[in-house]
Amino acid sequence: MHFTSLLRRNEIGANSYLVEMDDQRIVLDSGMHPKEEGLDSLPAHHELPADSIDSIFVSHSHLDHSGSLPVLMRDQPNADVFMTPATSRLVDALLHNSVNVMESKRTELGITDYPFYTHRELDDHEKRWRTFNYDRPFQIGDNVRATFHDAGHILGSSGVMLETLDKRVFYTGDVQFEKQTLIPGADLPEDDIDTLIIETTRGASPRCESYSREAEEQKFADSINDCLKRGGSVLVPVFAMGKTQEVLTMINRFKQEGLIPDAPVYIGGLSTKMTIIFDEFADSTPRNQPGFRILKDMEVKTGGRRRKRAPIVYQPGGIYALSSGMMTEKTVSNNFARGFISNPKNSLLFVGYADPDSPAGHIRAGKQGDLIDLDPAQPPVQFNCPMEVFDFSGHATREDLLDYILRVNPKKTILVHGDLPATEWFAEQLKAKLPECDTIIPLPGKRYAL
Repeated sequence: MHFTSLLRRNEIGANSYLVEMDDQRIVLDSGMHPKEEGLDSLPAHHELPADSIDSIFVSHSHLDHSGSLPVLMRDQPNADVFMTPATSRLVDALLHNSVNVMESKRTELGITDYPFYTHRELDDHEKRWRTFNYDRPFQIGDNVRATFHDAGHILGSSGVMLETLDKRVFYTGDVQFEKQTLIPGADLPEDDIDTLIIETTRGASPRCESYSREAEEQKFADSINDCLKRGGSVLVPVFAMGKTQEVLTMINRFKQEGLIPDAPVYIGGLSTKMTIIFDEFADSTPRNQPGFRILKDMEVKTGGRRRKRAPIVYQPGGIYALSSGMMTEKTVSNNFARGFISNPKNSLLFVGYADPDSPAGHIRAGKQGDLIDLDPAQPPVQFNCPMEVFDFSGHATREDLLDYILRVNPKKTILVHGDLPATEWFAEQLKAKLPECDTIIPLPGKRYAL
């Protein structure tokens, strides 16, 4: 049994890992790096011999875990592909959108490697996807059994258990143990795990001991209410998949409980497409509000295909939950912010991570009165409106992850999906608290015996 990281560098990026056990060669996730372009955004899949992989697992639908799947499938034409039913629907929508984005970048940026795949190729690849629900074991090869477990990160997210007659390897994928607004916390196995492959995203980021989700949601509601009372509008930059649906569910509760007025809520076209999929699985996946359908049960002004090229127009007294969450150039939230952040009556409320080099990161590092470069191709915009940041992370805290590792008590722990300070924090903790465990921060391309 062996493990190899297929990342190009030790960081959060184009996540992908090779596990060899018994007679099976298995790839866990096939991501695309969100901060790189062209071939540099892909994992090191070129190091895998063509047609040498038996199975590919996709833990969840975020682009850094699924974005290069069609490229890998092209190189590995006989590999079966496994994911949960909800992940399958979300990955389909995300990858088709990715084709459109890559085609635009080929034209605008001259990246001739794009697109990596076409809409027609995606449709053909989907015929090889096989879906299984949580807690339903299935066989891969003659001697390896696999099971998906609810990872609590977003709709359909899963940890992957791989087991032979005498060994069990568990990959968490991205995990959140705490209950979110819409998605319940993770339900992961803890017994008889020999090797644990675990994410470490927040390893370098301790959370305030006084934090509670309930108090954070109340602060969020108060900020929305204050802005609407002074005659402004609220912009909440969100990721189209996951964070949009969490924010909309929160806003629905705020309205029902009278915490905010019944203000109109606006979302963009991609967010609408993803929310439709979330609603499709309202009765068949774990939910804190079973049966609640966002687009049916609350009034949302959506951007559909017919309005694809029409910008969302600012109106005072509105709530705009627009993607992308990092306000990347030429996205809906970035374009909308150009005429928004200069108005001191408005509020800009961040509900997730923002890379320091992104437009959202520039705003969060600045102060009122600064000139902000939202897009280098356009003039900067004066930042005059109030701005706040809220912690609604879909990733588990480092304390929750460490507690989970200690409960599992594996023989080997492989620390992935974290920048070096994050993985090193876990390594130091495990050295002190679980000295008998062999803890590995995997070097890209190095093959580790399990």
